[in-house]
Amino acid sequence: QAPIKATCEEDTSCKTGFPEDVHSAVVSRSVHGGQPLLNGLSHRQCAALSPWHLPASEWHSAQAQDAGAHVVLGGFQLLSICPGWLMCPPQGKENNARWAKEGRLTFERYLTGCRNQRRRKIEDIVFPWQQYKHSSPLKRQKRDWVIPPINLPENSKGPFPQELVRIRSDRDKSLSLRYSVTGPGADQPPTGIFIINPISGQLSVTKPLDREQIASFHLRAHAVDVNGNQVENPIDIVINVIDMNDNRPEFLHQVWNGTVPEGSKPGTYVMTVTAIDADDPNTQNGMLRYRILSQAPSSPSPNMFTINNETGDIITVAAGLDREKVQQYTLIIQATDMEGNPTYGLSNTATAVIAVTDVNDNPPEFTAMTFYGEVPENRVDVIVANLTVTDKDQPHTPAWNAMYRMTGGDPTGRFTILTDPNSNDGLVTVVKPIDFETNRLFVLTVAAENQVPLAKGIQHPPQSTATVSITVIDVNESPYFVPNPKLVRQEEGLLAGSMLTTFTAQDPDRYMQQTSLRYSKVSDPANWLKIDPVNGQITTTAVLDRESIYVQNNMYNATFLASDNGIPPMSGTGTLQIYLLDINDNAPQVHPKEATTCETLQPNAINITAVDPDIDPNAGPFAFELPDTPASIKRNWTIVRISGDHAQLSLRIRFLEAGIYDVPIVITDSGNPHASSTSLLKVKVCQCDLNGDCTDVDRIVGAGLGTGAIIAILLCIIILLILVLMFVVWMKRRDKERQAKQLLIDPEDDVRDNILKYDEEGGGEEDQDYDLSQLQQPDTVEPDAIKPVGIRRLDERPIHAEPQYPVRSAAPHPGDIGDFINEGLKAADNDPTAPPYDSLLVFDYEGSGSTAGSLSSLNSSSSGGEQDYDYLNDWGPRFKKLADMYGGGDD
Repeated sequence: QAPIKATCEEDTSCKTGFPEDVHSAVVSRSVHGGQPLLNGLSHRQCAALSPWHLPASEWHSAQAQDAGAHVVLGGFQLLSICPGWLMCPPQGKENNARWAKEGRLTFERYLTGCRNQRRRKIEDIVFPWQQYKHSSPLKRQKRDWVIPPINLPENSKGPFPQELVRIRSDRDKSLSLRYSVTGPGADQPPTGIFIINPISGQLSVTKPLDREQIASFHLRAHAVDVNGNQVENPIDIVINVIDMNDNRPEFLHQVWNGTVPEGSKPGTYVMTVTAIDADDPNTQNGMLRYRILSQAPSSPSPNMFTINNETGDIITVAAGLDREKVQQYTLIIQATDMEGNPTYGLSNTATAVIAVTDVNDNPPEFTAMTFYGEVPENRVDVIVANLTVTDKDQPHTPAWNAMYRMTGGDPTGRFTILTDPNSNDGLVTVVKPIDFETNRLFVLTVAAENQVPLAKGIQHPPQSTATVSITVIDVNESPYFVPNPKLVRQEEGLLAGSMLTTFTAQDPDRYMQQTSLRYSKVSDPANWLKIDPVNGQITTTAVLDRESIYVQNNMYNATFLASDNGIPPMSGTGTLQIYLLDINDNAPQVHPKEATTCETLQPNAINITAVDPDIDPNAGPFAFELPDTPASIKRNWTIVRISGDHAQLSLRIRFLEAGIYDVPIVITDSGNPHASSTSLLKVKVCQCDLNGDCTDVDRIVGAGLGTGAIIAILLCIIILLILVLMFVVWMKRRDKERQAKQLLIDPEDDVRDNILKYDEEGGGEEDQDYDLSQLQQPDTVEPDAIKPVGIRRLDERPIHAEPQYPVRSAAPHPGDIGDFINEGLKAADNDPTAPPYDSLLVFDYEGSGSTAGSLSSLNSSSSGGEQDYDYLNDWGPRFKKLADMYGGGDD
């Protein structure tokens, strides 16, 4: 069945028409002839109007006869129905006014997606009329009418141009008018859609319209006279394009991806899918409804999800989402317009892929209750056991990644458990050394858990706890010195051969059968000590000196080694620290060793300092004095101590001639017993200016060179002599090589060591003027004595004793090369076996006799003509050629 709406609209100035605006009826799709559509419908007729009726037999063609009504069909064809029972007043003329009455009868189909065809009689649109008062220059103009919009369905099939309305003016009776329309669709882009007949004012559409491109057109109608003067004010014409359901819904994405946690409760939001329809969203053509067509897989329920048919929100409707069983669901979503009407609506589909995300609903479980491992003692950063677990959650997620912790068995923290990121195994690692003699076995209790807590309501099973048994392996350990380092306090000056101390080590391996330790010295910078290899007793080999460069802050360090005979042998080192106590074994010295003063009495003070390698109380304060001899020292100089370490030397006389003077100074320290020494201070006396600066220092320094300057001069002289000697030797060697090169042959011409002995054929006119045999190496000539005995040919050279060619030494002196060549030439001239230049040389002689028969024995006893070669034809195709050659007759 299809609902039908009948509407009658009319102007209120005339009451003629239907008493109600809307009349509804329900009819079957298969309406047959003579079946009433609507009962109880009455009509009032205005005065002076003749009744109008539309025969129902013509509804299917939507033809309006002499009427201003239009019929809208809902996409189906009404069959012949009894005529004459519905009436609507025609458009007429009352009180000299056109369009005073309007009646409209409409049949519309609800909830259909078919195109509505609207046919009607061409209406007239009249420009608003104006009234004029002839007695007054003023004129009164009636207000403009609001022209109702023209509704034109899209996608009309024509024929085109299709007439819409007719534009008219009341003044066309007295004037010749021209009509035109302007606006988008007429003279503005898109142009040419609407045209108007300039004479009759008939407005037409030239092509089908598309509401999705332009939903409405706003035109203006104009009326002018033949001179182009405006006769009427322009009127606005609005043409609305009526939407038809000509567009399918389109999803924004063909594939939608969403996620939902496993174990979600019913009603959990998953995702939203969205489709759009290009049709008018305010009509049923653009109202979409969603639904789920299919779900794959269908476990644990075929309806795990539902969708809001208006918003497209997908939510869960059933419990039982388990990622470990189903990791992904695929839904086919359908969107249908016409509010989801499956008969008349257009639809489209898309795919929704919903991934079930993992939650920590599976705790890690150990594959065994007890794990075993072993570790050698004193080893760190080694893996002693692998703990394997299983977890059904998604790998490499926080719900799968395992963390291990020790709950017992390791109070000192000697172990830690790391997690292998790839396998999720627990790696039990030693982080502190373990002593076999103290602990031989560890039993650890280990628990496994994930990086994130378990889901609510899930507890850790007993399989999440395991025991790890670790056995410690005894190994040969290094001996160690006790104490290390060992400190010994000793006065310096201890003589060589004195026993200093005993430095011994201990072996921690109490359960191994080993002999005693052996000791040796590793480091002794001053080579003062030695150690007994058996008992570790240390004695001195030199006098201990605190002032040695190897002593730092009174401390001398030596390192010793203790070794056992285990497998493998192990050793350990220990440091002996000797704190040397100072004795007064060093006398003080003056510093600096040189000074400068003026030859006059004032100013002539020289400040000196006493330096003693010893320390308190064997150092300062010091006593300074001048010796009694020679007498000139005290006569010319005087010394005064100004502090414990410093003194001042000055002239006693008024004038001392410029020069260099050695002044001895006796310095005594405060040690017990005292130590004193006489130090020479080289004083340079010079002439001074008014400021006390020497003016002839260069002359004095030149007169007396220091030790360093003398050594430098000697070194320069020695280096110069060495360079001269090397130059002379080089010149002599160069002369000798030059003389030797005159006797030597150019290396490119020396063929003695370049040409090997081959078998020269010799002879001929092209031979050169020298005998090649003389250039052979004498030691490579093959003697004839080793050749086999046989009869020689006449052209072979006779057997004679080989001449004795001179033998060249391995490294002859260059001067002997000429003698060597002359001797070789003489031996070659006296050689009776040397062939002449044009003789034929013999290389290999096979002999005159042979055990093999002559090749002539192969000759046949009879001539070839007497032989019968026909048997060659029986030997096959390979002998066919021979058969043709010998068995084919004379040819």
